[in-house]
Amino acid sequence: MKKRNALFPVLALLFLFASCAFAAPSGDPIKIGYLATLTGDGATWGQHERDGALLAVKELNEAGGVLGRPLELVYYDVRGRQEDAIQAARRLVHEDKVVAIGGTNYSGLNIATASVVTVAGVPQIGTASTNPAVTVDPKTGKVRPFTFRMSYTDPYQGKVMADYLVNKLGVKSAAVITDVGSDYSEGLKEFFTARFRELNGELKGVWGFRGGDVDFRAQLTEMKATGAEAVALPILYKEMGLIMKQAAELDWKPIFIGGDGFSPSMHEIAGDAMEGSYWVYSMDLTNPQLIFLLSRFEKEYGRKAAEPSNVANSYDLVTWVAESIKKAGKADPVAVRDAMENTKDLRLVHFSLTVDKETHNPLNKPAAMMIWKDRTFTFLEMWAPQDTF
Repeated sequence: MKKRNALFPVLALLFLFASCAFAAPSGDPIKIGYLATLTGDGATWGQHERDGALLAVKELNEAGGVLGRPLELVYYDVRGRQEDAIQAARRLVHEDKVVAIGGTNYSGLNIATASVVTVAGVPQIGTASTNPAVTVDPKTGKVRPFTFRMSYTDPYQGKVMADYLVNKLGVKSAAVITDVGSDYSEGLKEFFTARFRELNGELKGVWGFRGGDVDFRAQLTEMKATGAEAVALPILYKEMGLIMKQAAELDWKPIFIGGDGFSPSMHEIAGDAMEGSYWVYSMDLTNPQLIFLLSRFEKEYGRKAAEPSNVANSYDLVTWVAESIKKAGKADPVAVRDAMENTKDLRLVHFSLTVDKETHNPLNKPAAMMIWKDRTFTFLEMWAPQDTF
């Protein structure tokens, strides 16, 4: 009996502490917007981003919310279309009164919405939107004041692809195939080819197609005839899968290397033609914090995350916004933008974030090299060209 009495105050204090630390948030919710491609091509990315963001909001609310208030995620399906993204961004800032907007993962869509968020004075954070023009106006060379990104940029990603081919794999010649209507694809192609030539690689040529094309045999036949050792794929996963499959059907097996437009879903299209292909990825899949996040995702949704980077990017994005609200001390979009711009050494799930004020890019974010081996993606190593990011 005496022991029970002695322990009671300690247990009571622990209960009181837990109650205070995780007191239920109250008051009007702080709204965070999200633009995601939930249907059509790219839906696998958008759905994972939405669910990763919702998980972050849930866990933050369970931990007491932000400034004592609950968070609420307001999201819209932009279907991978610029006009839908613009309309949804307008709705988020004018009707929903969000404090910040997450997404998209498409460079062209974020470039299209830049003027909307700038005029409204609401920060927007792209996830995998890698074109430099997302955050820096190419006409003026100045940073777009209300746009940020989680990812590295195409100049860096293109350099990683070229560097890895030449300096790691010893490739001396390569061909490129690009989507001529895509800001992402054209930008990545430009920076890959420049770096490959700089490293004295022999560029056998650049072939193009239009989004929606499904037959690439003519281009592949011409590429094969050049004797190129490797093919760079600065495109998205659907076309990547078709190209690898059709190359195998033509009895051609070059070294394929692609940027972060890939998806594990490519295997459903390409099959074993993917074996031995190389990919630039935005994070280390062996990171214990990422593995723990993915375990929570699986518990929450009853399925494994097929797109780990999209889950981590959106989860970390919401965390960044929440920390910026706390730092600002109020749920005001302009104050949040200022706090975001001054972010330094913020430990997120998949990297430590410091913002470059001149570009609104994450400073010194490394890339992971992956290989598709034995029907799964395998982490090889982190790879960083000796250059600025």
